[in-house]
Amino acid sequence: MLEVLTVSVFNQERKVRIYLPEDYYSSHKRYPVLYMHDGQNVFGAEEAIGGVSLDLHKHLYQFKSDLIVAAIDQNTEGEERINEYCPWKHGDFRELLLGYKSGSGGKGSDYADFIVNELKPLIDGIYKTMTGENYMAGISLGGLLSVYAGCKYPDVFKRIAGMSSAFYRNQEEIEKLAGSTPSSAKIYLDCGTAEAGENSKISELFLESNNAVYEKLKSSGSEVELRIVEGAGHNYTAFKERIAGVMEFFLN
Repeated sequence: MLEVLTVSVFNQERKVRIYLPEDYYSSHKRYPVLYMHDGQNVFGAEEAIGGVSLDLHKHLYQFKSDLIVAAIDQNTEGEERINEYCPWKHGDFRELLLGYKSGSGGKGSDYADFIVNELKPLIDGIYKTMTGENYMAGISLGGLLSVYAGCKYPDVFKRIAGMSSAFYRNQEEIEKLAGSTPSSAKIYLDCGTAEAGENSKISELFLESNNAVYEKLKSSGSEVELRIVEGAGHNYTAFKERIAGVMEFFLN
């Protein structure tokens, strides 16, 4: 079952797409909540950016999942998605990977604060949630933001997933945070070996970026897993193929 809430983020109205378990209205149970980014691409393809979605609801229904999902739509204006999902301004590794400078990023901390201090209380007030059992998952920049939130709010988020995480935009700062702030979350990461398609140099740097964050998380005492997906690119067709495995992580 899908419902839609409208919230205000950075003075912009935004949809939050809510998935409720099949037995939600007939049971007295309370449910954990999974917060996700890029909400247009999480469920059906009708509003999906690029025309391909994860079809996450189909996997949750198949698994008979006791999980509420709150998928927050991205801001599609200009570089606002990049700004909102990057906690810091772009650093040197980003310039190495893409070959040019950028001053984008820096709103991610405020965005994570919004989820914890505004959206979560709203969701907890409307739905039958387990207020202490919260997860977060994201793709690309959403993975960067999710790992950041897991480190910044270790008492809030118990499980974190980042698929093909674009750590490279904030590489220096996210490594520093991951290495110095042990997360109480169980963390899942994955990364393809062909994230940049035929550009093997960028693909190698992208994988190097993910490996570095994984090692920092592990060194700080976090429970973390990194799956390297042979031949996988950076697109929703690839993400859709492995979302079921990510959900198994959350459900087990």
